Amino acid sequence: MIVVSDTSPISNLFLIGELELLPNLYNGILIPQSVMNELKKLENFDISIELIKQATWIKCIEVKQRNEVEQLLGDLDLGEAEAIILAKNLHADWLLVDETKGRKIAKNMGLQIVGLLGVLLLAKKEGLIGNVKPHVDKLMKKTKFRITQELFDRVLVLAGEVK
Repeated sequence: MIVVSDTSPISNLFLIGELELLPNLYNGILIPQSVMNELKKLENFDISIELIKQATWIKCIEVKQRNEVEQLLGDLDLGEAEAIILAKNLHADWLLVDETKGRKIAKNMGLQIVGLLGVLLLAKKEGLIGNVKPHVDKLMKKTKFRITQELFDRVLVLAGEVK
C-alpha cells in the first residue's frame, strides 16, 4: 500500500503523542521534502522532532514534476502541492490531507483521500484506540486543528460514541 502524507496529519498526531498510529495503520508513509521542511519548523517552537526524523517508516521523496507542483501553488502551500503531485505520480492508495482546498484538488485528480479524523476512525476500528472523542478533544486543545461542531458530532456518530 502506498500512502503519501501532507504535513498536518503527521504534525498533529505527533503533537498529541499519537504518531505511532500511522505506522500501525499504514506500515509506511511517503512525504515530499517540503513536508519534512514544514515539520522541521516545529523546532522553532522548541519542539524536538527527533521522533519524526528517526522514524524509519517515514520516507522522504523528491518530487521531480516541478511544473505540476507550480500549477498548484496559486491555491496551495508547497507541502500540500508536492504531496498531491507525489501521490498522483506514485498512484498512491491514500493521500493523508486535512485542508479543504487540498482535499478538493486531490479529489478532482482522482486521489483517494483521508484526513486526520478518518485516521482516528480507522484507528478505533482497528482497536488501536478506545475512543475517538478524547483524541479530537486533545487535538483541538493542543494544536491548531479545528472542526465544526456538526463534523465533530458526525464523527462521534460514525465512531459509535453517540447516537
